Amino acid sequence: MSGGFWKKTGSALSKTRSYFSSGFDSLFARKKQIDDEMLEALEGLLLGADLGVSVTQRLIADLKESVNRKEVKDLAALKENLRKSLSEILSKVSTEEVVFSAPIVTLFVGVNGVGKTTSIGKIASALKADGKKVLLAAADTFRAGAANQLSIWGERVGVDVIRHHGDADPSAVAYDAVSAGLARKVDHILIDTAGRLQTKHNLMEELKKMTRVISKQIPDAPHRKILVLDATTGQNALSQAEHFQKAIGLTGIVLTKLDGTGKGGIVVPIVETLAVPVLYVGIGEGLQDLIPFNPEAFISGLFSETTDP
Repeated sequence: MSGGFWKKTGSALSKTRSYFSSGFDSLFARKKQIDDEMLEALEGLLLGADLGVSVTQRLIADLKESVNRKEVKDLAALKENLRKSLSEILSKVSTEEVVFSAPIVTLFVGVNGVGKTTSIGKIASALKADGKKVLLAAADTFRAGAANQLSIWGERVGVDVIRHHGDADPSAVAYDAVSAGLARKVDHILIDTAGRLQTKHNLMEELKKMTRVISKQIPDAPHRKILVLDATTGQNALSQAEHFQKAIGLTGIVLTKLDGTGKGGIVVPIVETLAVPVLYVGIGEGLQDLIPFNPEAFISGLFSETTDP
């Protein structure tokens, strides 16, 4: 499984993998035993991979305890202990899909420039390839060209797009999309939202309003609230996630541009802090370059365990 994940991504995640592998190799070449200096260097390595201060300090503290209890006696054991700790963090959050009655309404949120609309198009493509009937909603009415961009994706993928012209009310677009989805008996309604509003508007309040409007037609909708983040922004992505989580609650994360950073460790504090799973990672510009995230394979790959069992 782990090897298959890395084979599928090819060299896209090579920057993050190289950072971890070269960092460990360099560290272990310099240090032959576990001491405070070695653990301090390891802490710097983890911080450099964007695991964040909180997660890193906890991992190092746990390692120190294991060393003191003689559970970790050499560098190989230390590396394995760290690998297991990272795997435990990512595996704490369930990625099992909750079964809902169609149409399943998914609200996509995130700031401008993270690849939100593109991610929606790619997910729509994957759903259609799986035999699902999909409808898109262009509810980002504040950004010039946003509706056009989603419409282009709709044409490319072969799915309909509900949109309004001009500076329309985003919630009105969402309402019409749900109405159309119910009438057309679609399986999925994917709603694009604004990443930034004009100064007289509050983004989070607008998203809350949209959620209320949608639930008037389907009481348990939106069923999914997915935040799209740019992996290259590191800890700033985590800060964004915390704001969206507090405002509307999140059910999943899409982490884009993972191929463009050596700091893919940001996956770990996102899951740890939000208790929300990373569902997809973006590894390129192609239509097939948004893939389901495999936590076990990701961690194994970072520690150079890249062959299938």
